[in-house]
Amino acid sequence: MEANADVNLAPKQDLNEVFLVGIIRENPVLVMLLSLCPILGVSSNFVNSVGMGVITGVVILFTNIMISLSGRFIPNEIRIPVIITIIATAVTIMEMLTNAFLPDLHAALGIFLPLIVVNCIVFGRAEGFALKNKLLPSILDALGITIGLVLAFGLMGFVRELLGTGAIGLLVLDLRIFPAEFAVPLFVMPAGAFIVLGVIVGIISTIKISKASKEKKNA
Repeated sequence: MEANADVNLAPKQDLNEVFLVGIIRENPVLVMLLSLCPILGVSSNFVNSVGMGVITGVVILFTNIMISLSGRFIPNEIRIPVIITIIATAVTIMEMLTNAFLPDLHAALGIFLPLIVVNCIVFGRAEGFALKNKLLPSILDALGITIGLVLAFGLMGFVRELLGTGAIGLLVLDLRIFPAEFAVPLFVMPAGAFIVLGVIVGIISTIKISKASKEKKNA
């Protein structure tokens, strides 16, 4: 099998930057606005949200490793089907493990688990980064994106569950923050997901604009 001649390795990058970029500056959900369907669909519960973020991150890590190791040997004509097959393999493994060891989480995530196969973040990191980089940068990229995903999913789940129920469920423990009668059930409904996401993205955008304006004035 001939090496993929169309894939050129990216120039050397600062490994710290590779790791950190996906956490805040290019957070895949809160900045790039990717993976919105699952975060809107499962984020009514903090534990489920974090679980979805971790599972997606593990799939990204597995895919990045496999593509980084084998990408240059994949003919360009079948690049996309091969990447999708690798992603589907990782998703199937994670779905089986979740069903075996965390059946409640598996049931709660439902259709959003198999839909990770077509998640644009997973495919984008595999084709846009891992295919052009060596193993270590690809692993760091996946870990940074994973942390960014978990932060985004966790933040959404925390805010929605807290405002919608007045408590945060932590597996076997329900941490009551304020009385249930002061909760607003809207926030655990679909409309609440859009409201919370919009507010969080608006706050982040405002901070970025303010920071850029200060830097421009100081330049």
